[in-house]
Amino acid sequence: MTQPYLHIGNFRNLTGRDRLLYRLFEIIPAFLSWGTLAGVVFLSEVWPAGIAVFIILFDLYWLIKTMYLSLHLRANWRRLENFQAMDWEARLKNVRWDHVRQLVILPLSREGWEVVDATLHSLANSKWPQERLMVVLACEERARDTAEAVAKKAEEKYGALFRHFLVTWHPAGLTGEVAGKGSNITWAAKEAQKLIDAEKIPYEDILVSAFDVDTQAGPQYFLCLAYHFLTAEKPHRSSYQPVPLYNNNIWRAPAASRVVATSGTFWQMMQQERPERLSTFSSHSMSFKMLADVGFWQTNVVSEDSRIFWNALLHYDGDYRVVPMAFPVSMDANVGRNVWETMKQVYKQQRRWTWGVENVPYLFYGFWKNKKIPFRTKAFHVATQLEGFWGLATNPILIFLLGWLPLMMGGPEFNATLLSYNLPRITRLLMTVAMLGLFTSAVISTRLLPPRPAGYGKWRHISMIFQWLLIPVTIVVFGAIPGLDAQLRLALGRPLGFWVTPKRR
Repeated sequence: MTQPYLHIGNFRNLTGRDRLLYRLFEIIPAFLSWGTLAGVVFLSEVWPAGIAVFIILFDLYWLIKTMYLSLHLRANWRRLENFQAMDWEARLKNVRWDHVRQLVILPLSREGWEVVDATLHSLANSKWPQERLMVVLACEERARDTAEAVAKKAEEKYGALFRHFLVTWHPAGLTGEVAGKGSNITWAAKEAQKLIDAEKIPYEDILVSAFDVDTQAGPQYFLCLAYHFLTAEKPHRSSYQPVPLYNNNIWRAPAASRVVATSGTFWQMMQQERPERLSTFSSHSMSFKMLADVGFWQTNVVSEDSRIFWNALLHYDGDYRVVPMAFPVSMDANVGRNVWETMKQVYKQQRRWTWGVENVPYLFYGFWKNKKIPFRTKAFHVATQLEGFWGLATNPILIFLLGWLPLMMGGPEFNATLLSYNLPRITRLLMTVAMLGLFTSAVISTRLLPPRPAGYGKWRHISMIFQWLLIPVTIVVFGAIPGLDAQLRLALGRPLGFWVTPKRR
């Protein structure tokens, strides 16, 4: 039986003292981020020398951190290339794997046939035995006007290729649900559970991959996944995280969209080299036994992909982890009908992803309720999450926008000091050295690209290198600002609804 607090969505689900406490926890991330920025602005006028020293030390910290993370990026890139070249079927010969089944859930809203067809085609071409592969196309009832034709076409073309091809319809407007991926795939998983129970398949033998509908897995993905599952120290207390590449339409995407998408890939690659900090993101896999234990995905939150990890961590009293796979899956970069629409979509997508900050009060509350989790585990995860969301929302602004405030607001007395004279020179030097790390990003990003399609000349390839000059803009506009937006909404008690990113090919 799951703990009563495990599927709490927000403070509105609680009463009395618990409601007030959860509400306080929701305010903490915005208080830290907005408080930091406001403090820097205020102190730039009343204590410019102190803020100038802080900015220099902060830039030095950022330089060291950038170099440190660049080493992790290079290490994971090498691992990624090695894993793609590896024969995973040969590796599986050393372990028993004929009992393992794969269940893939693909949530469908209003995406077009070309998106669904490409994804199902990749599953049909998998080297995994098709008689042990179940595919669920999880459709939304509220999108039946467009989804029904797509689902029918998918069933006609691919229905006979897998052990089971199941089309489910998630009803609209169920009480207590947030319309989105979490509620849809939970409905789909429970429908699939009926087939699993009818065939008496042990839950321990089933690996579930919760994919976005545009996720294309390479031929060896499920072999690689099974190997990691069978060799994990605690396979049913682990999730399995591939590296998300946004290569399906990367050549068509505008430069800013490419930079944002690839930056997300790089962050996941760097985190894979620090697995103790990993939580699940976007398309990932886990044991069906774990899902059944925790009651499947929450139906009342937006960030179901990361929340399921925290659900499991709380349910198993801190004994849960993410196993990095260093193996890619390919998804769509954000592309609208024109550049302006693309930029709006990128912002909305980034705001939805940064809405993962809703997990911070959930963790505080869950850790407060669960006395069995070791204090060290609680402290580590709370510190990691707070630092991550604080850094996302404040670091780019501190580095690129607020570093000059002491000179602008410090007055003539501060501007006559040696510190004032050296501040711009020191920060410029540190930032120049740090920006040299973009060379590594440019090289790795080009190595991760799919072949250049017909119709695109060499200049397009060259632009993939120079696009990284946009980083100072993209990490502020599509990183810090949506992060601050999401945290402020959380603090004000204005929850963000689920926004489905349009998929265009």
